[in-house]
Amino acid sequence: MGVGRPGADRPLGLMTTGTTSPITASPAAAARTSRPAWLTDVLVVAGYLGLAAVLTCAQWGHPWRLFHQAGDQVLFEWMLAHAAHALVEGENPLYGVGLNAPDGVNLMANTSVLGLGVPLAPVTLLFGSQVAFCVAVVCCLAGTAAAWYALLRRRLVTTRSAAAVGGLICGFAPGMIAQAGAHPHIAAQFLVPAILALVFRPAPNPAHRPDDLHRPDDLRRPDDLRRPEGVWRSDGVWRPGVGLGLLLVWQVFIGEEVLVFLALAAGVFALGYALADRAAARRLAPALFGRLAVAAGVAAVPLAYPLWFQFYGPQHYSGMAFATQGFQLDAASFTASARQTVLGDDWLPGLLSPNPTEENSFFGPGLLVLAVVIVIWQWRRPLVRALAGCGVVFALLSLGTELRVDGTATGIPGPYRLVAGLPLLDLAVPARFALVCVPVLGVLVALSLDRVRTARGPATVPGLPVRLLWAGAVAAALLPLVPTPIRVVPVAPVPAFVADGGWRPLVPPGRTVVALPPVTGAGRSAVMLWSARTGLAFRAPGGYFIGPSGPDDPAARWGAPDRPTSVLLRRVAQSGAVPVLTDADRRQAVEDLRHWRAAVVVLGWLEHGDPVRRTVDDLLGPGRPVDGGWVWDVRDRVR
Repeated sequence: MGVGRPGADRPLGLMTTGTTSPITASPAAAARTSRPAWLTDVLVVAGYLGLAAVLTCAQWGHPWRLFHQAGDQVLFEWMLAHAAHALVEGENPLYGVGLNAPDGVNLMANTSVLGLGVPLAPVTLLFGSQVAFCVAVVCCLAGTAAAWYALLRRRLVTTRSAAAVGGLICGFAPGMIAQAGAHPHIAAQFLVPAILALVFRPAPNPAHRPDDLHRPDDLRRPDDLRRPEGVWRSDGVWRPGVGLGLLLVWQVFIGEEVLVFLALAAGVFALGYALADRAAARRLAPALFGRLAVAAGVAAVPLAYPLWFQFYGPQHYSGMAFATQGFQLDAASFTASARQTVLGDDWLPGLLSPNPTEENSFFGPGLLVLAVVIVIWQWRRPLVRALAGCGVVFALLSLGTELRVDGTATGIPGPYRLVAGLPLLDLAVPARFALVCVPVLGVLVALSLDRVRTARGPATVPGLPVRLLWAGAVAAALLPLVPTPIRVVPVAPVPAFVADGGWRPLVPPGRTVVALPPVTGAGRSAVMLWSARTGLAFRAPGGYFIGPSGPDDPAARWGAPDRPTSVLLRRVAQSGAVPVLTDADRRQAVEDLRHWRAAVVVLGWLEHGDPVRRTVDDLLGPGRPVDGGWVWDVRDRVR
């Protein structure tokens, strides 16, 4: 559920300080409270922004570097460029005609991140898609940390230091760093705390008994009995319901996957809290369901057409283009170190996770031991019990349909097998369930730090201050998880002929630029990067997206259905072997170019560029060199 403290009925974003009685306040405390409360909050958020900027530093000022999962960055750069282009040109933002000519792409059925792309459109238009992508990553990481800091500070803890550490874990855990460099729609969780704050809405209410969610009864100050904390609000349905509905709409346009995980996690958490405190659940359920009903009604109106377009619009598809259940975590990954941490390496994470982007656990032994200690220590609190249950459930689900330990399949059925056939869950990536554990751990650590800071009782154990001892334990658990800058890989630059607009006199309206090879599979698509970096200045076939397998087959696949010429040229680009061509191959090439409505064919830098050039010369006749590559003018052959 949620917890409250004095002033909890004010907006989430307004952070307040804990209260100190003027009679008992010490001079040191008075000096501390003389500093503006907002200044500490600004410093915390600035620290998050600085850390996020450091983690992305390897790409700033280097246009031909991409984060390690380069194909995913190209995809999201194109999505950001499309959002800006659609705003300027007044085009349908749910559908893209810049790729997959002549059919286009159903972007609502892909991860179009319009919820990020539209706000960042000025950045994209002024500085380009790469800068916009890096800004998006910084905002996703720092924004998520700051949002959790605000929720913790307003609802769960009294000390800013505890909230700051909790926010740091929630925003910069290894799983968040792994996702940020490739999947900003997953790392963009800055709306999650705000949504939870509106779903589980507490407020002081003198008519109810003091709850133990904030501090145990034996540690509550005398004035707390006159001003009870942590009790639930039984009214306030309409205004929070409307706000919740609007946030849900925004989250859909950032990423539906996070919203599905959030709904599942909130449901499991609420069930756990209800089991821990049945009386509170009965008292609060009517208002909670009322807010959800209002939110559903508010969100249904703006989402009706986009969701119809996603499932029934042009180029919609069914199923997934890859086997999602194959992406699961190894049980040993929870105590291991991720690649992008100070103790990480390439070998062990590669054994324990499906790929570098899905290192969603990797919490290390220290943090997990710390979490167990916190849960045992504060087990009497319903909030802690509900958090622990939620974390365990989603950690187990992330293990997939068959348990693996240290890279070895055990043959033991995994818990995910119990829900793998349910709607929505049958399309989920099991490894990503572990991301729910990130805020669970962050909140538990924040609660423990706050409890130690505010607790009354013995201040020392064997001569050491309790606060110092616990702070040291938390630091020891978190230091191995300190992230390192996101790794980058080189990428071939956009040919100057394309970047500078040399193609424009050769491409009439309605015709396309065909990049070599015209990739239609899941590999990196050169034309997609060219399109993104030029602001979607031209149309092109191919691209990296999910679409239907054919006009009469809605089964999902990566990219457009293969054409014979694209298969031929992709094989040459991969092998470097020049094939023996026939007249049938040449006629097929012209037919495929006609299907793509091609005006020019362009070759940039490729590892096997020369074999590709010679093959295209044989298919279409000699090309001519241009700045950054080769070009074949096919306007007279494709009508």
